[in-house]
Amino acid sequence: MKPLQAITSVNAQVLSALRAAVISGELAPGTLHSVQTLATQLGVSRTPVREALIKLAQQGMVRFERNRGVRVLLTSLHDLEEVFGLRLLLEPPAVGRAVARLDAAQRRELHRAFAHMEKAARADDEFTMFEHDRRFHRVLLDASGNARLAGFVDGLRDMVLRRGVSTARGSRSLDDIVAEHRAILDLVEAGDAVGAAEAMRAHIRHTAELLIAQESGADPGSVDVDLAWTDGVMRTN
Repeated sequence: MKPLQAITSVNAQVLSALRAAVISGELAPGTLHSVQTLATQLGVSRTPVREALIKLAQQGMVRFERNRGVRVLLTSLHDLEEVFGLRLLLEPPAVGRAVARLDAAQRRELHRAFAHMEKAARADDEFTMFEHDRRFHRVLLDASGNARLAGFVDGLRDMVLRRGVSTARGSRSLDDIVAEHRAILDLVEAGDAVGAAEAMRAHIRHTAELLIAQESGADPGSVDVDLAWTDGVMRTN
């Protein structure tokens, strides 16, 4: 990691840099780091580094170990199941609520994110497409009016990215992913809150089934996504 320049909030920069380092594997799963060493690498004091690590620990990305430092955690298959279970519980109703609350600027941003997704898919640029995919979801979550939920779901997406897995090309094409977002966008534009929520639910459920099957070596048809709390939200047959 490179030293940071004091352009925006140092705390925000430190959090962004540490999150990116964990997701990219620069701070590898299982490795142990001291707050002071990380602060030295980033060229900042210990305080913003510790605050950022506390937030990452809350998101399940790192763990503090007494008198030793902070350890980067590996995302397990069980973690993926829990992540998608939570997304299924949180995102569809948030999207339904967002339909009636989107303002003009958010609507433009949603269309802009989708247009960039289409462009990146045509260019076969998976990284850029998923950056705008993330933005598409974030605009809808922000429009729901629940900032904590939006930030929490962003953290859940980071856990999946940290595992370095994707359904793109392995289980479906970039165009397939764009098409699922087109269905959501069309229903949002039609003012169909129930339909938009169900389209988001179908998209997340499909992604979960493909990804968990891919990571577990199972057939996609054998992965059952269930919203019942008593089943642990998801189960693999």
